[in-house]
Amino acid sequence: MNDVVKIPMFPLSIFPLPGEMIPLHIFEPRYRQLLEDAEAKDMPFGIYFNHVSNTSKLGSLVKLESVIKRYETGESDIIVKCVDLLSLAKLFRTYRDKLYPGGEVGLWHVDITQPMGDHLRKFFAEYLAMIRLNHADKSISLYDAANELNLGFEERLKLVQMEEERKESFLIARLKYHIQLLREVEKAKDVYHLN
Repeated sequence: MNDVVKIPMFPLSIFPLPGEMIPLHIFEPRYRQLLEDAEAKDMPFGIYFNHVSNTSKLGSLVKLESVIKRYETGESDIIVKCVDLLSLAKLFRTYRDKLYPGGEVGLWHVDITQPMGDHLRKFFAEYLAMIRLNHADKSISLYDAANELNLGFEERLKLVQMEEERKESFLIARLKYHIQLLREVEKAKDVYHLN
């Protein structure tokens, strides 16, 4: 995290992790303008995690993946993909001559091509098998596991601020917990019989 840049910002109470796809409904005129610019210029923008627990002022850098639906009212349903994380230095009411906000941010340059360790991969594959998903072979980074677990906001903040060597242990602990819950659900199916 060394370069500080000014980018368009979209303050929301969500915190996407690298690689995560997020659906958004765009309806305010200023964010309609942001969507137009993102679409026309293939421009990334920041989602600042606007939440009281975000004392470190973290956010996500996202890019528009697709526009799912355009409404006659000018509203749109879109999908964005998180491509990096950011630290917010300053938030501006407007970005240059635009209606939407901007921010001065430090980009983290998260490498989502760095493979997860074998130990994490083992537990992640077991978890995916239990929920009947078979894309463990396509999963590369530890963020693939984090995104599949659908961590809460507090856990997301905790994960990204950890030292690199602790992140996999954190996710393994969460996977073990979910695996145990799934086993208990399977056991309960054997106890109860439906009429």
